Amino acid sequence: MSKGVKIVTIGGGSSYTPELVEGFINRYEEFPVSELWLVDVEAGREKLDIVGNLAKRMVKKAGLPMAIHLTLDRKEALKGADFVTTQFRVGLLDARAKDERIPAKHGVIGQETNGPGGLFKGLRTIPVILDIIQDMEEHCPNAWLVNFTNPAGMVTEAVFRHTSFRKIVGLCNVPIGMEMGIAKLLEVDHSRIRIDFAGLNHMVYGLDVYQDGVSVKDKVIDMLSNPEHSSFVKNIDGQGWEVEFIRGLEALTCPYHMYYYKTDEMLKKSIESYEKGETRAEVVMKLEKELFELYKDPDLAIKPPQLAERGGAYYSDAAVRLITSIYNDKRDIQPVNTMNNGAIASVPSDSAVEVSCVITKEGPIPISVGDIPVAARGLVQQIKSFEIISTDAAVTGDYDKAMLAMTINPLVPSDVVAKKILDEMLEDHKEFLPRFFD
Repeated sequence: MSKGVKIVTIGGGSSYTPELVEGFINRYEEFPVSELWLVDVEAGREKLDIVGNLAKRMVKKAGLPMAIHLTLDRKEALKGADFVTTQFRVGLLDARAKDERIPAKHGVIGQETNGPGGLFKGLRTIPVILDIIQDMEEHCPNAWLVNFTNPAGMVTEAVFRHTSFRKIVGLCNVPIGMEMGIAKLLEVDHSRIRIDFAGLNHMVYGLDVYQDGVSVKDKVIDMLSNPEHSSFVKNIDGQGWEVEFIRGLEALTCPYHMYYYKTDEMLKKSIESYEKGETRAEVVMKLEKELFELYKDPDLAIKPPQLAERGGAYYSDAAVRLITSIYNDKRDIQPVNTMNNGAIASVPSDSAVEVSCVITKEGPIPISVGDIPVAARGLVQQIKSFEIISTDAAVTGDYDKAMLAMTINPLVPSDVVAKKILDEMLEDHKEFLPRFFD
């Protein structure tokens, strides 16, 4: 019998961790985890202890020989790891609140991974990811890095552009959520549905939909055009699409397209939330407080259903399915963030894309889709140029590059507004942006 697998999860004190632990428990037969190391920083120590103890109770209840280790020492944890997962937030939820509130104050959409908020989350996150990779190359050079930390596409892009490390896969729960939504719409099991995905993280399109291997895209678009089924294309704010738009595009959108195709409506909601002191960050803070109170219960030994409200639905399905497929060389098809390698014609071949891939022990092999619809092409290219320049700014700490990235983002109306937001956010996030202030 082969030895068990060692997993290291950086950001182990996250409220999402019970999702991940549940996934490892459910797939233990095909993916025998013997050690799960949960790593966090000093500021997350209390949450790490709470989540870690819940994880231990979950494993004990499952009766599995899976050792759970809690530590603040990342290098110690990484020694001999087979897989490393990342799910951290630099600056915690306070930083997210600033990402959402400051742009809204200046009349721009404040959102975690789009616009100015997405830029600053990337600026804070990318240097930390590069440090983690440096540690991995020293302590577990053969391990795969599965990154769930947002902005996942920009993070993957930074690794490809600024390191020689290639054993990274970026992951998002949006595509699997879209698949689940379509399965529910068609009233079939998720296993019977597959979507051809192509685009970027939080900018991905469903180019075709298959049920049992047969295309049902036209049927699905017809169903989505019916007001009775419009709930699938509603985002968290409950705003649906104009049906003529969906029919004209002839592709499925993801919820984050709302920020680009419904900018005025989403900006209005963003400003209203800011004025009420009810940004998504503040909602999540409240949810997390309630979750951690639940996690403290010594009798709780399962993932509580309330976690679904946190926003990471299907995370464990996506993450553990991917890791299990790499480990077992399954060669099944999954949507992930990886190097384009010519899969999408209008995106540079050496750039990170979100695309359906064959998952092998050597990593994801992108499936060539030719191209995305011409109506979507310009927006995808604009966001890709924003990601590339943002990664350069994050690595160098170059103010001019950060200013350029902010200005070319389609959610920012002018360079004057861009500079105001940039200067205020740099100052407010100063603690977590040493490259800009050294």
